[in-house]
Amino acid sequence: MPRYFFNTRIGDEVIADPAGADLRDPDQAWEMARAIIMDLLKAAPGEAAANPLLMTASLEVTDSSGTIVLEFPFSEALIDLATPPTTH
Repeated sequence: MPRYFFNTRIGDEVIADPAGADLRDPDQAWEMARAIIMDLLKAAPGEAAANPLLMTASLEVTDSSGTIVLEFPFSEALIDLATPPTTH
């Protein structure tokens, strides 16, 4: 199972994820990236308003070789919340 690392980028600063997580594929890594962002935003609900850079942050998900597999902007996680679920 591949290992993915969830590094946080805010501007030019990168906060590295030294542990990573073993996941089945990039789709599961995308799901985990979204969950991580949502947890971070829920932990500090007023932080996004107080620190606009937070909304420009993103998670850079890399594989074990350091190649970026996907980039997930924090703001994209919030856009998903604004879309109501369908009921049909």
